[in-house]
Amino acid sequence: MTLIVDVFQARQDNYGYLAHDTQTGRTAAIDAPEALAIKTALLHRGWTLSDIFITHHHTDHVEGIAELKRDFGVTVTGPRAEADKIDGLDVLVGPGEPLALGKTAFEIIATPGHTLGHIAYFDRAGLHLFTGDALFSLGCGRMFEGTPEPMWEGLKRLRALPDDTLIYCGHEYTAANARYALAVDPDNLDLKLRAGQVNTLRQAGRFTVPSRLGEEKRANPFLRADDPGIAAAMGLRGAEPFAVFAALRKGKDEFKG
Repeated sequence: MTLIVDVFQARQDNYGYLAHDTQTGRTAAIDAPEALAIKTALLHRGWTLSDIFITHHHTDHVEGIAELKRDFGVTVTGPRAEADKIDGLDVLVGPGEPLALGKTAFEIIATPGHTLGHIAYFDRAGLHLFTGDALFSLGCGRMFEGTPEPMWEGLKRLRALPDDTLIYCGHEYTAANARYALAVDPDNLDLKLRAGQVNTLRQAGRFTVPSRLGEEKRANPFLRADDPGIAAAMGLRGAEPFAVFAALRKGKDEFKG
């Protein structure tokens, strides 16, 4: 295995990730939510930070950049479409362009909607997918800047990846996402099983990530907006999938459960 991923908590509910290329020792922080949390994780692992890969411009994903650049002299890579919103970027990337961390190759995938230039990073050889706030376990990000159709298309790009892909998302929202998903899709046995697992993990103080994409395809309603059953549950039989997705996202925004 070329890539090792360390998972840790940052801020209140952010996840932090260190991606470590074992062949070269290069180590990337995926986003920079909190410099101290990243430094602590590095110390625990005995790794030295060489890179930061940014998914989008929101403060809780970038505010550690300046301190980490000062202390480690790292190279910061981020979305070309959001270069004017993120201070400290050294390398700009866009969808379909290659990116290397030592011997590990990453693919850049467009996932607009949460922010217009949001990107995900995919290690195809190791099946590691860093989704930022585009896709969560049993959920997806709020649609702050985009429109439903491009955001749905971005989620379909992620859904097309292999079932064994491990999803590393930006926040610990899984329990709340499970409650909404069950309200939409209460008879889904895969969802019920996953929700039970999530409750057990959270009660034990454990993380719910990474999740596997195959499980998400079966249980996450936001990846199933083209499923007639989900359309029917939203009162939108025969509607375009992006319209069903829009209704799902609006329903989650307003959900009180």
